[in-house]
Amino acid sequence: MKSFFQSCGKLLLTGEYAILDGATGLALPTKYGQSMTVCPAATQQLTWKSFDNDGKIWYEAVFSLSDIIKNKIVYADDFSVRLLSLFTEIQRQNPLFFKASEGFYIETHLDFPRQWGLGTSATLVANLANWAKVDAFELLFQTFGGSGYDVAVAQQSAPILYELDAGKPRWKPVLFQPSFSGQLFFVYLNQKQNSRSAIAWYRQKKHPESFLKSVTACTQSILQSKDIESFSNALTQHENLLAEALGIPSVKAQMFSDYPYAMKSLGAWGGDFVLAVGDEKTAAYFKAKGCKTVIPYAEMIKSI
Repeated sequence: MKSFFQSCGKLLLTGEYAILDGATGLALPTKYGQSMTVCPAATQQLTWKSFDNDGKIWYEAVFSLSDIIKNKIVYADDFSVRLLSLFTEIQRQNPLFFKASEGFYIETHLDFPRQWGLGTSATLVANLANWAKVDAFELLFQTFGGSGYDVAVAQQSAPILYELDAGKPRWKPVLFQPSFSGQLFFVYLNQKQNSRSAIAWYRQKKHPESFLKSVTACTQSILQSKDIESFSNALTQHENLLAEALGIPSVKAQMFSDYPYAMKSLGAWGGDFVLAVGDEKTAAYFKAKGCKTVIPYAEMIKSI
């Protein structure tokens, strides 16, 4: 019987980097995501095909179930290695899962460009965990790593406050429906940032408890903002905190110093999306700067 799994993407509005050390972050689900279809196959193999948002295959492979069970497969390309690490962890958590099957044919379909950084890995982990009936956070932590907020969003499909408490994920759904959402835009910077490298950079520096508390306070201020002015002030405060902690100028200071409104990086600094407060001239401004992808809030964020 065919099985279908769907997980939404994510954007971390607040708490980037600091969420790894226990700060509270606000994460939002996107309308974009990734689906996975699984069909049984009497082949003793797992056939895998991944399609991008244009319907083109960007990855395909065939794995022997016997070799997966025995953990005997060796591949050179990065994605195969990471995919096999997921299978190995599934096998560890659910030892009978692959043994009880004669084979699988699996397709994954993205509905956003892979370079956007909306959670290609997290949505894959969430879908695999749902399929194999294993713990999604353990699957993530034992393979890709990270804080886990993206998996929580993928599973919750709602805005959440997320934190790590002694390394354990804690989150709760929250109501975040800003009345000024018509003044918010997501701008893609035309460059993908490697999250693992960015985290390594952050880890080189020591960050006091006061920094984490300040980031959490910004998260609460942003969540509770009733107007665009207080929201903008909290965004700017958050950017200044991270700029000092990372020793890196904010994206506004580096690239858009003449922009008249508040702006905030989302995720690893230097790539992916930024959130910009703006108006009817915002899209034209960023397009003139070479950033062709400008998405209004309502078109990006999944509503409850």
